[in-house]
Amino acid sequence: MSAAQATVLFDAPGPRAKARNRLLSILGTVLILALVGGLVYGLRGQLTGAKWVPFLRPDTWVSYLLPGVLNTLQAAVLSVVTASVLGLGLALGRMSFNRPLSVLCTVLIEFFRAVPVLMMMLFVYFLTIFVPVIANLFPGPLVQLKPLVAVVAGLTFYNSAVIAELLRSGVGSLPRGQTEAGLGIGMSIGQTRRLILLPQAITAMLPALVSQLVVIVKDSALGYIISYPELLRSSQTLASRWSNSIAAFLVAAALFILLNWSLTRLAGFLEGRGRARQAGRMVQLEEIDVNAVDRGVPRGL
Repeated sequence: MSAAQATVLFDAPGPRAKARNRLLSILGTVLILALVGGLVYGLRGQLTGAKWVPFLRPDTWVSYLLPGVLNTLQAAVLSVVTASVLGLGLALGRMSFNRPLSVLCTVLIEFFRAVPVLMMMLFVYFLTIFVPVIANLFPGPLVQLKPLVAVVAGLTFYNSAVIAELLRSGVGSLPRGQTEAGLGIGMSIGQTRRLILLPQAITAMLPALVSQLVVIVKDSALGYIISYPELLRSSQTLASRWSNSIAAFLVAAALFILLNWSLTRLAGFLEGRGRARQAGRMVQLEEIDVNAVDRGVPRGL
């Protein structure tokens, strides 16, 4: 952007403004460093070498951290599967021309989006405890599955609503010619949506859908409230044993960051692969058209 264009959008800072901005940047940096230094100094008793020694022991990882990671991933994977299925059903129902079905799915989507995830987890958890019909579904050793069921249910309800809206917006963002093409070959509007529009919407929204997995992994930490042994709960148990709460939660935060970073990379990989596949299809179609023209066939026939 040229200097003339820049002055149209905002006033270019003069020497005094540049000096003032530089001074404010230095003061802000010093203030942040001072706050970090004060925090580290205040927690110096929790950051000694002795607090980190337990993380060099194999039993710390085998008995606490790795089971917490596996339980977190277990709840996340189950929630992704169930939320995807329910979200697809809600999206199709909301786009349906059956008015009662569309209204019902709309109400469910808005309800699931409005209610906090933790409240839904607690509600399902209390159902498994105080409602005899539901509690009887978990006899004997299966009683340990109650926190997992509550966590998965809460994550499923909320994220299914998000996925449904992603799919609906993906269908709405497709060119109108896609619908006209489906209707032109004799499909009904419902068939056009299911067979033509929805697959394209899923492909287009795949990175956003995979990124939603990051939200699910983070929200699984809410299972701490109902004693589900996910990563945060396992870290708290570890901290109670070794009295190293700050170190334990820092390690747990690092593991969460690693998990979410891996999922973000996966989303980027899927997005790039999807674009490459679409580009390859376009090249193949262009080659077919060129070959048809070389044979004297009109383009597009």
